Amino acid sequence: MEAARSVGPFVVVGGGIAGVTCAEQLAVNFPAEDILLITASPVIKAVTNFKQVSKVLEEFDVEEQPSTVLENRFPNIKVIESAVKQLKSEEHEFQKQLKKAKRIMIVGNGGIALELVYEIQGCEVIWAIKDKAIGNTFFDAGAAEFLTSKLMSEKSEAKIAHRRTIYTIEGARKESGSKARADNVGSALGPDWHGGLDLKGPEEFSHSIHIETRCEVKKIYLQEEFKITKKKPLAFPKHQDKSVTVDKEMWPVYVELTNGTIYGCDFLVSATGVTPNVHPFLHGNNFDLAEDGGLKVDDQMRTSLPDVYAAGDICTACWQPSPVWQQMRLWTQARQMGWYAAKCMAAASLGHSIDMDFSFELFAHVTKFFNYKVVLLGKYNAQGLGSDHELMLRCTRGQEYVKVVMQNGRMMGAVLIGETDLEETFENLILNQMDLSSYGEDLLDPNIDIEDYFD
Repeated sequence: MEAARSVGPFVVVGGGIAGVTCAEQLAVNFPAEDILLITASPVIKAVTNFKQVSKVLEEFDVEEQPSTVLENRFPNIKVIESAVKQLKSEEHEFQKQLKKAKRIMIVGNGGIALELVYEIQGCEVIWAIKDKAIGNTFFDAGAAEFLTSKLMSEKSEAKIAHRRTIYTIEGARKESGSKARADNVGSALGPDWHGGLDLKGPEEFSHSIHIETRCEVKKIYLQEEFKITKKKPLAFPKHQDKSVTVDKEMWPVYVELTNGTIYGCDFLVSATGVTPNVHPFLHGNNFDLAEDGGLKVDDQMRTSLPDVYAAGDICTACWQPSPVWQQMRLWTQARQMGWYAAKCMAAASLGHSIDMDFSFELFAHVTKFFNYKVVLLGKYNAQGLGSDHELMLRCTRGQEYVKVVMQNGRMMGAVLIGETDLEETFENLILNQMDLSSYGEDLLDPNIDIEDYFD
C-alpha cells in the first residue's frame, strides 16, 4: 500500500513489485524529497530486464535484492525495515522434504500449482482442484486439454536457465520444532519462483500425476488420528489400471477430499492463491473494502481515506473498467499499478490532474506454463460476455493453441500458447475494435499470414 501527505514526504509501505515500482517512480519525480519505503524484510522485489513486447504486453524478470541496492540506485529512497513481521524462508526445507517424499498432494489450480505439478519429478503427485479442468483461472477446457497432454508425457526438453538471483537472510533460519504460523505473510511468488530449486523426489521416473477434479480438502489427518477412524485410503491410481485398491502403506498424513476419496502422502502443498494483506491497516481506520477483501481504489488509485493510495495485491479496482480489461493479482499488474499510483500521488501533490494510464485499456499478460509461452489478452476467457460471444480455435497438438473470443464481429480476447507470433496483431485488433466479420475463419488460417492483413 502507498501513502502520501499532500506536502510530502511520501511513504510507501510494502517491498513487493507495486511498492518498489511506486517508490522508484516517486524518487524520479521528486529528487529533492526523501521517499520512505517500509518493508517487512531486508530484501525487496525489483523489476529487471524489462522489455516492452508491444504497446501493452510487457516482459520482465523479478529479482530479490538487498534493500541497499535500491538505496544505492536512488539516493533519496530510504528503506526502513519493519520488525513487525519476520520473513519465513522455507525453500530449502521444501527441497529436503521433497528428496525423501514418495508421494505428495498439491491443492490449488492457479499459476503456482500449475508450475509445481510440472516441475516436480520422481515423486507421485496427487493434484486436487476445485474445477473441472486444470488452470481454470487462465484457460478454458480446450487449452487445459492441450496442456494436460504435455503434462502427462515424459519431459525431454532442456531446462531453461533462470536468471533470477535468490537472496536468503542471515539468522532467519527456522528454529527446530517451531510451528509455521498461519498469519505469516509475504509478497506473491510469481512466475519462475522455483528457479534454482531442485524439485526432485527419490525415484527415477519423471511424471507420475493423478488429478482429482471438482473437489476440495475436507479434512487432514495425521497418521495416528487416521488409524482411529478405520477409513480406507486409496492407492495411487495407475492410469492403465482402472481398478480401485486400498493403500496398505502407512503415510505421515492423510487427506480426505470432498468427493469422498482419501489419499495418504508424505506432505501436502497448499497453492490456493493470493489474499489481500489488509489486516495491518484496518485498526483505527475506516477503509472501504471490496467483496474480495481488498481496499477499494478509484481510477486515481485512491482509497476511501484522504491521501492514502493503494496498488498491487492489496487493492481492488473499483472504477468502471475498459470493456477488455479486468484486474488479476499478477506481477504485471502490480508493476503497472505501482507506477501509475506514483504518477497519481505526484500529480495530486502538485495540484495537477492526470488521465488514466494506457496499460488499463487492455488486459495483457505473458508468462510460461509447462515450458510453453502463454499470452493472455483482453477477455481471454469471455469474462462477463455471457452467451453473446463465439470462439475461434486453432490447435496443433504439442506445438500451439490459439483461441480468439469474438463478439459482434469484434475481437474481445485471445489465448496464445506456443510461439504463435500473433500477440501484437491481436492486441491491435482488440484495441481498435475493427469489424472482422468479413474475414471469417481466415482469421486463424495457418496458411495465411494474418499479420500482413493488418500492417
